[in-house]
Amino acid sequence: MNQSKPRHFVSEEPFDPYSVEKLSKNQESLYLASQWRLMWWKLKKHRLALISGFILLLFYLVAALAEWFAPYDLHTRTRFIHAPPQAIHLFHEGKFIGPFVYGYNFKLDMNTLKREFSPDKNKIQPIRFFCSGDTYRFWGLLESRFHFVCPSAETLKYDPGIDSLNPTPAYSLISKPQAGELFLLGTDRLGRDLLSRIIYGSRISLTIGLVGIAVSFFLGIVIGGLAGYFGGWVDALVQRLIEVLRSFPEIPLWMALSAVLPVTWSPLLIFLGITIILALLDWTGLARAVRSKLMALREEDYCTAAQLMGAKPGRIIGRHLLPGFMSHLIASASLSIPGMILGETALSFLGLGLRPPITSWGVLLNEAQNINVVALYPWLMLPVVPVIVIILAFNFFGDGLRDAADPYKN
Repeated sequence: MNQSKPRHFVSEEPFDPYSVEKLSKNQESLYLASQWRLMWWKLKKHRLALISGFILLLFYLVAALAEWFAPYDLHTRTRFIHAPPQAIHLFHEGKFIGPFVYGYNFKLDMNTLKREFSPDKNKIQPIRFFCSGDTYRFWGLLESRFHFVCPSAETLKYDPGIDSLNPTPAYSLISKPQAGELFLLGTDRLGRDLLSRIIYGSRISLTIGLVGIAVSFFLGIVIGGLAGYFGGWVDALVQRLIEVLRSFPEIPLWMALSAVLPVTWSPLLIFLGITIILALLDWTGLARAVRSKLMALREEDYCTAAQLMGAKPGRIIGRHLLPGFMSHLIASASLSIPGMILGETALSFLGLGLRPPITSWGVLLNEAQNINVVALYPWLMLPVVPVIVIILAFNFFGDGLRDAADPYKN
């Protein structure tokens, strides 16, 4: 009986060795890529996280260079009290002038005693860029007057008359030159520019989250790591301490501890005190998560091998166990930072956190507690906008980092 020979199918396409080599290089770059490179490749696929990361970077850049970005110094007062926000214009009567704002006309309503402002279209105040403005000390060290944006150094008067030789309207200095106004977000009860104060306040509100999370993570990882790795009486002691701390209602405890801070303390000491209080109350959740993860990972073979090779507990925890759930730590950090920012904002809003002359978003919102003030001057609520934006940006960016921290998971 004849058995048919197996048929072989051979591709008749010409062999291209370079395409195979190229494919192998791509595979080799993937196999040899470091953990950080794999995380970056996966993070780039998360568009919302990248946009949120850019927003966070922009916020922290503005906070670091607050003196440059703010049009006015933090404590500069003007004669325009509770002035409404000004709109930026480019054209006047069909003629391009560039970025400018209209000056104010001011009158006092004797019936309601309310200051009423209206734009005066005969006063044109060009906005200056990269200019010399209020004097300040950059980070308290170097004295300077440089600003990215400044109010007009002089007010132009619009002359509607038409000269026979010059058919275009004329613009000239007013009879008595004076500095212009630039209140893009309005002013407060002392005539201070609200935009400048929001920019200066971002330095405190954003820094308190980073400093607080550093202290909280240190306590949570160290205490939770010891409880999860050693177990026994160490674990029992840590669990009882966490249960005691978590049994207190959070907001009343914040208020009580913040009220203990002496009023005579300097703003720096109050800032450090609020940060430590928020950090001491925030580490318990992370400590429990670290404990449960370490109790599951300490029985793995690589942990036993490290113990047999004589590795110390600190090296085993930090080098072998913690990287195993780095994605969870990143997610916890992304949620803890906005939580601390909200905590500082809430305490300062209630008058129990940071106090003037120190400036933060919560201190600015403290002026908007009176509903009558908000009804008359609604722009005083604008400091809540950066709080909302920064909280959403941290949550979206943390979600992307959490997924990128485990690049092998689909």
